[in-house]
Amino acid sequence: MVRYWFFAIAAIVLFLVAAVSLAWPPMAWSLVVILPLFLLGLRDSLQRGHTVLRNFPLIGHGRYFMEMVRPEIQQYFIESNIDAYPIEREFRSVVYQRAKGELETKPFGTQRDVYRVGYEWAAHSVAAREPPPEEPRVTIGGPDCRRPYPAALLNVSAMSYGAMSKNAVLALNRGANKGRFAHNTGEGGISPYHLEAGGDLIWQIGTGYFGCRTLDGRFDEDRFAEQAAGETVRMIELKLSQGAKPGHGGVLPGIKVDAEIARIRGVPAGQTVVSPPHHTAFSTPVELLRFLARLRSLGDGKPVGFKLCVGHRSDLFALCKAMLETGITPDFITVDGGEGGTGAAPLEFSNSLGMPARDAWIFVHGALRGVGLRDRVRIIASGKILTGFHIIRALAVGADLCASARGMMLALGCIQALRCNTNHCPTGVTTQRPSLVYGLDVRDKTERVYRFQRETVRGALELLGAMGLQRLEDLRPEHIFRRIDDLRIRNFGEIYDFLEPGQLLDGHDLPPGMDREWALSRPDRWFVGPEGGQYGGASLR
Repeated sequence: MVRYWFFAIAAIVLFLVAAVSLAWPPMAWSLVVILPLFLLGLRDSLQRGHTVLRNFPLIGHGRYFMEMVRPEIQQYFIESNIDAYPIEREFRSVVYQRAKGELETKPFGTQRDVYRVGYEWAAHSVAAREPPPEEPRVTIGGPDCRRPYPAALLNVSAMSYGAMSKNAVLALNRGANKGRFAHNTGEGGISPYHLEAGGDLIWQIGTGYFGCRTLDGRFDEDRFAEQAAGETVRMIELKLSQGAKPGHGGVLPGIKVDAEIARIRGVPAGQTVVSPPHHTAFSTPVELLRFLARLRSLGDGKPVGFKLCVGHRSDLFALCKAMLETGITPDFITVDGGEGGTGAAPLEFSNSLGMPARDAWIFVHGALRGVGLRDRVRIIASGKILTGFHIIRALAVGADLCASARGMMLALGCIQALRCNTNHCPTGVTTQRPSLVYGLDVRDKTERVYRFQRETVRGALELLGAMGLQRLEDLRPEHIFRRIDDLRIRNFGEIYDFLEPGQLLDGHDLPPGMDREWALSRPDRWFVGPEGGQYGGASLR
């Protein structure tokens, strides 16, 4: 393989030089250069801490050389005041440091431009407190749930086996088991690698019904009940849409669909798997809620909920009206943002579809409050959760707990090579090629996943104490500030519209446009926009 050529060449040259040296001793001086290269390549292929070096002996050091000089490169961009400086790189470095157990403190204060429009921060208190000694647990389970789940503050967001390698799934689940947080399976079904370590699972079911489908792709109740009975399956999540490509079915390239993945998903091997863009088990908001109730019953009372990226606000309003009409509520709603990530998505979907996460969290929280159902439904925030501040910010605007995919991938060693959809991921995270998967050492990456989650939650709790708060429930929008222009700052309570309990039912003083969307929404159909000036038989004018 090309990635071993440099190491192989060094080995061949070493052998030849050693042979020639026997006949011509002066040639032995060449060993001073060649032997160290060979030994370095041998060490790279045997060590377990760096996947890139394990998969790419010798040549992988080029990446670490660039990483070594990166702080100076970053400082150049900062001092030059170049707007294109990628702020997310800063968060990526934090994830790597936490996952590796390295020193996180920074010299010389913040490197962020605090006068940049959009800069955000949390308000600390003169009456700061010690952080809570233990991570709080968030109980998920409404009045109809017989087996509520005490969830961690930060969990593994949805990533399927197939899109992820078996070693990546094993490391995530072992880390989740050690840290007592939940691991979302993604829509690809429950694989043996999700079960081996015994970590808590959130079983996600997408439009393809993988793991619980008939031969023609319909939902299979018997297969669902069999899988849901697993002891490690703690919650069930129905995926309506995801932020990276809302309204578009998932895609797993045929090159990744080997015999094992085909068996787990119930699809032909070697063929590209495209999930439908919509569900076939229901077609209206009321039918969706009845389907969730059926899943809860078949799942022996375990918490059920759904995941969505918010599109038409009327769709969520329709769901709220359906909840009021049927009395059925989900135990949780996972709210993803339009900026979410994936292994492959059309450019237009990634860049131009779906409500951003923060706005969506606020809206879903407000809609449930507005109909008096917020206390029955937990909100899981998903969308670029990488630091403790990100957790605090999400909880301040209405979420109850968080899930991270990007952060967990970085903790696994992802270097954002952007090869996820080619089956050539150099770090073995998003590939099914055995030679690349081999480089991802499960034992080492388990510890990294565990440390990242633990230290990020600890960072969030330390921020909570610095803000003078004792409980996560005490967080409010007024605790988070943003610079809105060169001269003005506002807290989130002043920037966003937050509905009061029962305000939608009263219909008084609703934000502009929301009153019309609330009026248009119906529990028996989704909003599809005006067609010929009509919606559900009623004129829009």
